[in-house]
Amino acid sequence: MAKNYYVDQNAAAGGDGSKERPFKRIQEAADIAMPGDEVIVLPGIYREYVNPKNAGTEDARITYRSSEPLKAVITGAEIPEKWDHYKDDVWTTRVDNSIFGDYNPYTTFVYGDWYFAPKVRHTGSVYLNDRMMYETVTLEECLKGEKDPFAWNEEESTYKWFTEQDGNTTVLYANFHGLDPNKERVDFAARRNCFMPDKNGVNYITVSGFDINKAATTWAPPAAYQDGMVGPHWSKGWIIEDCEISNSRCCGISLGKYYDEENDMYFTKKRVKSPTQMERDAVCRGQYHGWLKENIGHHIVRRCHVHHCEQTGIVGRMGAVFSTIEDCHIHHVCNSQQLGGAETAGIKLHAAIDVTIRRNHIHNCIMGVWLDWEAQGARVSQNLMHDNHRPDGLGQAPGAMFNCDVFIEVGHGPTLIDNNVLLSKVSVIIPSEGIACVHNLMLGSFGLINSGVDSVINGQREPRFTPYHIRHRTEVAGFMTILHGDDRIFNNIFVQHYPITDDTKTAADSDYQHVGTACFNIFPTYDEWIAPFKVGENPDMGGLATAHFGHLPVWVDGNAYFNGCNLYDKEKNRLVNDSDKADISFKCDADKSVLETNVFDLLGSFKDSLITSDVLGCAFEPEQRFESPDGSEIIFDKDYFGNHRGSDIIPGPFAKAGNRFEFAEK
Repeated sequence: MAKNYYVDQNAAAGGDGSKERPFKRIQEAADIAMPGDEVIVLPGIYREYVNPKNAGTEDARITYRSSEPLKAVITGAEIPEKWDHYKDDVWTTRVDNSIFGDYNPYTTFVYGDWYFAPKVRHTGSVYLNDRMMYETVTLEECLKGEKDPFAWNEEESTYKWFTEQDGNTTVLYANFHGLDPNKERVDFAARRNCFMPDKNGVNYITVSGFDINKAATTWAPPAAYQDGMVGPHWSKGWIIEDCEISNSRCCGISLGKYYDEENDMYFTKKRVKSPTQMERDAVCRGQYHGWLKENIGHHIVRRCHVHHCEQTGIVGRMGAVFSTIEDCHIHHVCNSQQLGGAETAGIKLHAAIDVTIRRNHIHNCIMGVWLDWEAQGARVSQNLMHDNHRPDGLGQAPGAMFNCDVFIEVGHGPTLIDNNVLLSKVSVIIPSEGIACVHNLMLGSFGLINSGVDSVINGQREPRFTPYHIRHRTEVAGFMTILHGDDRIFNNIFVQHYPITDDTKTAADSDYQHVGTACFNIFPTYDEWIAPFKVGENPDMGGLATAHFGHLPVWVDGNAYFNGCNLYDKEKNRLVNDSDKADISFKCDADKSVLETNVFDLLGSFKDSLITSDVLGCAFEPEQRFESPDGSEIIFDKDYFGNHRGSDIIPGPFAKAGNRFEFAEK
């Protein structure tokens, strides 16, 4: 029979988990909870690492729930006994290393494959009033407390900390700029994780309503073990809901990869194989580590507030398959620019097979959503994204990635981007193929990066062979380099909203400033592409070698363009309005965001056709339709808000023309 266990940090030790005699620590309940049980955690700050021992089942989950939303706090941080004044604005404290057990964040460095930051950073952090301070390499730098020109918030960057070892003691120094740390809320990261099993296969867990914060997480490369403050650790069927996730040194939520000793950090440790090759190895080896639809993924992350993490808000290689991330608010990710590398975004997933990312509000991140490799069947829909670019006038930190709302990298599709409001300076970057962009509002550019540049390796473009899979499964069907193209761009609104300050930029640049579809002119139409394959009665394998490695065709139709956007030459049905000024204003507040525009007035009588899976067809390499994960057809008759489009279909993410659109925080 299912039981309820109660936890109260104010209880006396030695409780039995009953309502009358609750446990003092969450781990006491996590050691014994069985399928169907619920662990109810009363308000308080729980300074512990919760390691759930037992799995639930599909019909009888194990649920961990805060009795009052966000009042039960699970933190990886500790409070120093006291701070002593050191010099000027700098204070110091000493921490006995026994508090860290076998993982000392102040002797452990952030490092790994695809980590490019040039300076030494520890996995630990010091926090002032719930904001991560900035680490320095020297005590002198800490004493100076100067602004970091690469930080997105330069004023915050003056609050510095430095660490050194003195025997069995960690010594912390921090520049508080006139504040007394003994009177402020100051703590330091002491644990690597907050809520995450230490073994694989702990399935069907629900984590609901917690404030989870401040852990000394490690860098999470795609071919290595990926940890976060909270996550399922290579399991199935987790639900993480209604939580606030903040201030992770690296990743907030990890839906990612298991530990594989033979493949872990291979490039960083041995260097003799490329990191890309190790990612291919990871995909193939995954089949021997249970990477099957029946075993892994199917997670739900919903209504979570994820912010101020310095690598990703949500990360996952392979372990996020068949999952849904919905109704989350994700912001201020990788803003300190102290960590840099190719794995940074609000949401960064590899192998997002049949993953749905919908109705999220993502802003002020180094990148909004980055789907890298194998985004086969992934759908990015009904999201509001804005300000996923550096503040004006600030330079890019060494090792930092570029900025955009959506980045789909070296996948074969089908990948669907639909009904989104994309307001950043770069909307979509697709060094990939098999992408459909349908009914979006885009104020930023398309970026294709290397899609038109020949490589010196074997004379092929982008010779980066990546997998594609059996439809709606994880088993590998084949590998192929990226030919580019095979894209569908239908029923979008493009507005040249931001000024063009560098006219030399092209779609091969990540910060291309021209909005529109002219970048797709390098690709053939379907009739142009298919022509070589129709010549003669007998196939000529040798004669078709060039055609087999040429660009794939694109389909562009039904789009509307304002303020001088550039145009795809062969688009037949489109609206181009350069005579009227399209105005857009956007304001983001704590409870809601408001978009005001005259764009929909300027559409006039222009109408679009209904887009369906049958219209979009199949992605070329996997020969899979743009369809739902269950194989059913998608009919794009619902808009951003879920309203029906009716018979008069207009471009963009809204069913009806309007001048003011409100987006309430969930």
